Amino acid sequence: MKTISFAQINRDGSIIAENELFAQYHTKEMLSRYDSNLLAFKRMPSLLELKEAEQLLHTHHKQYGQKHLKFIFPSNEKISEEVIEYLTNERYTIGFLELYSIEPTRFSARKNPEVEVRFASEENLAAVLELNYKEDLQYGENFAKEKQEHLQRIFTFEDRYFVIAYVDGVPAGFLHLIEQPETVEIDNFFVPDSMQRKGIGSQMQQFVMDHFTEKTIILVADGEDTAREMYRKQNYDYLGFQYEALKVVE
Repeated sequence: MKTISFAQINRDGSIIAENELFAQYHTKEMLSRYDSNLLAFKRMPSLLELKEAEQLLHTHHKQYGQKHLKFIFPSNEKISEEVIEYLTNERYTIGFLELYSIEPTRFSARKNPEVEVRFASEENLAAVLELNYKEDLQYGENFAKEKQEHLQRIFTFEDRYFVIAYVDGVPAGFLHLIEQPETVEIDNFFVPDSMQRKGIGSQMQQFVMDHFTEKTIILVADGEDTAREMYRKQNYDYLGFQYEALKVVE
């Protein structure tokens, strides 16, 4: 199997400009989604290169009424001090993601008969959409509405699967799977706050492991989120990090 890297992580969005320094992603159907409208550097930029790329992205986003600027930097490389200083002074939030993988046989969760996990179908797509809408409202109504259309669109893709969990017949968790030849990526994985601490997330992951036994399961976690500690305890392997910078422009 090829080495797993951030290159295998799916990014919904079209590349509209590309050169040896960066690739620019744009998604007209989801203009408010930061991760689908950004600039991804292929190598670490100098401060001058960053400023030039920033101006390009700002001009493009202003044209579409977008209120953010987001950059992703090469994986497993630290940003230079002068670039960090500039981004900080310009009020960017600098964070990082971590990449994890696991072979299905290495994952084990204690069975909870109160949790039912199943693949979503046309019959319960409405429940999936409602669950996501409620979760996404924390990022704004516009984002939540755009996400609804996005979910309905990708639901028909052959390489995508929606997984939903129920507790006593009530929707209690969701994740989105992206299948590739050798991997399955877990994305958009959440359990509502009111349903936390019931082992729902573990049951959902076990469901994935049971249905994709021949694949390597991969996911990305926020480097400052407590979920990353959970993945390590669950036998996921840490594969690397990637810095990102975000600025919301009012």
